[in-house]
Amino acid sequence: MAREVFDDLAAFALVARERSFTKAAAKLGMSQSALSQTIRHLEKRLGLPLLTRTTRSVAPTEAGEKLLGTVAPRFEEIEA
Repeated sequence: MAREVFDDLAAFALVARERSFTKAAAKLGMSQSALSQTIRHLEKRLGLPLLTRTTRSVAPTEAGEKLLGTVAPRFEEIEA
């Protein structure tokens, strides 16, 4: 369970940074639809919308920005 949450948060952080499901999915080596499902699952688990999606753009919601501000530095530390 903890690994799943970690992976979902990492996927969210990448989508939020790239502002694109297509670019994030390519970097993660998964389909765009699988990535979208992962993010929807995370949003459902947290009970908050994390991303605003339109046909042309993706942007973090206010809650998404807060979460990104919390998790992104941790992922950067882990990567280093």
